[in-house]
Amino acid sequence: MMVLRSLHSRGCQPFKRFHRLFATSVSSDISSAAKSTPLSEPLPGLPKPIFATVGSSNHETKITVLENGLRVASENRYGKFSTVGVVIDSGSRYEVAYPSGVSHFLEKLAFGATQEYGDRDKIMQVLEKHGGICDCQSSRDTFIYAASIETSALDTAIKVLGEVILRPKLTPQEIDDARLAISFELENMEIRPEQEPLLLEMIHAAAYRDNTLGLPKVCPQENVTTIDQSIIYTFLNSHYDPSRMVLAGVGVEHEALVECAQKYFVEKKPIWVQDSSLVIPGRREIDRSLAQYTGGMVKVEKDLSDVSLGPNPMPELAHIVLGVESGSHQHDDFVALCVLSMMMGGGGSFSAGGPGKGMYTRLYTNALNRYHWMHNATAYNHAYADSGVFCIHASSHPSQLRELVDVITRELVAMAGIIEHSELSRAKKQLQSMLLMNLESRPVVFEDIARQVLATGKRKRTEEFIDKIRSITAEDIQRVASRMLKTKPSVAALGDLRRLPEYQSIESALSSADGKLPRRGRFSVFH
Repeated sequence: MMVLRSLHSRGCQPFKRFHRLFATSVSSDISSAAKSTPLSEPLPGLPKPIFATVGSSNHETKITVLENGLRVASENRYGKFSTVGVVIDSGSRYEVAYPSGVSHFLEKLAFGATQEYGDRDKIMQVLEKHGGICDCQSSRDTFIYAASIETSALDTAIKVLGEVILRPKLTPQEIDDARLAISFELENMEIRPEQEPLLLEMIHAAAYRDNTLGLPKVCPQENVTTIDQSIIYTFLNSHYDPSRMVLAGVGVEHEALVECAQKYFVEKKPIWVQDSSLVIPGRREIDRSLAQYTGGMVKVEKDLSDVSLGPNPMPELAHIVLGVESGSHQHDDFVALCVLSMMMGGGGSFSAGGPGKGMYTRLYTNALNRYHWMHNATAYNHAYADSGVFCIHASSHPSQLRELVDVITRELVAMAGIIEHSELSRAKKQLQSMLLMNLESRPVVFEDIARQVLATGKRKRTEEFIDKIRSITAEDIQRVASRMLKTKPSVAALGDLRRLPEYQSIESALSSADGKLPRRGRFSVFH
């Protein structure tokens, strides 16, 4: 092809004439064949296509457990770049013995000064020499430190990860900067139009009142000035133990990854082990209690009439999140819950479609497409190691809040009713498609390996999940939906809540056959 391109660019006239005649002849033949061949049949004369299958990948996930309990997992893939990182069994759910917000501080302090590197800029310079980038993300039950970098610089990447995780300096300047960043974030959350971060905190607080998953992930304002270096080091001493970590890599040789892990995570000790004075005296045990789902309501009255500025401000909205207890990501019904979440789907009132947010999901066809006053209706399933909450977030003008709740309770109850074959099949295909598309990204594969090994000590292959999704039946969906509806509802409400139904009314609606809210009393029009 390069030779033909070279001849063409040199202006070879005989070749140009031949190419034109040949192209015209081929185009004419294909055109006539295309006109006479039905769309249900392949064009004649073309080679038979060979499609990749789910099981066609021969990538093997290798796992090694080191002497200090650190699990090293890897999957080698072709390419010049690799993604490596550490997933830690840590997060806000373990902060019951600490001021809430320690994990929020750690997220802001990530990739700062260490024993080896003087400041954040030094780390960035080292990574950028090898085309590397890094990131830190936390959830309620896990911490992820990761870097994507040239495979030839694997040792450098693991060295950086070992330093920032086990040997951070946490200088006073860095902690002050983290306080400022968190304070700004808290102020921004109060004034921004999007209320999802606040609602996510509220629904977990309602579902798991004052325990584990219900503890705040976002640092409360009163703790911003309370959390200091000694508190953070004490938390790290308990929770950043190698036995609670998985070092995972994608696109690397397993033996090389194990060698680097031995060097920087076993032989070099954590800074709090080298200097015990950094830790508050008295060993704090790790909170190993299971999440206790409680249900309940969390309400926040808030004026949202002017949260956005500009020539086209957003309308004033009231937000409601209704949830029920679902199950952990290790539960036998986890895949069925994922299919159900995909089937419910939803999105904004101007959703353009897409996996899980399409125009044929239930919340779109039965709610957003029928009620012009609904601004949003979206289903979520938050799954953790020992529990989970399935919820629907919806919003409308405050004057329609009661009607909004009525629509959502009816949709929740309808999950246990008749399920059309077409909608179930569509949801299963969308979930399979989304799973396979996401796993084309190395960072996603890294996270999948690390999370699975952290939770179970092994990794299930993609084809296992594809087969499980394929085997889900309408009876499975009805069974898990019926089980969820027997639990106490969790309710998070934000905005002008004068027309919000009482908790007992919502609970009664979800336990009824049709999901309708009870009728109000005679004089409720004046309330």
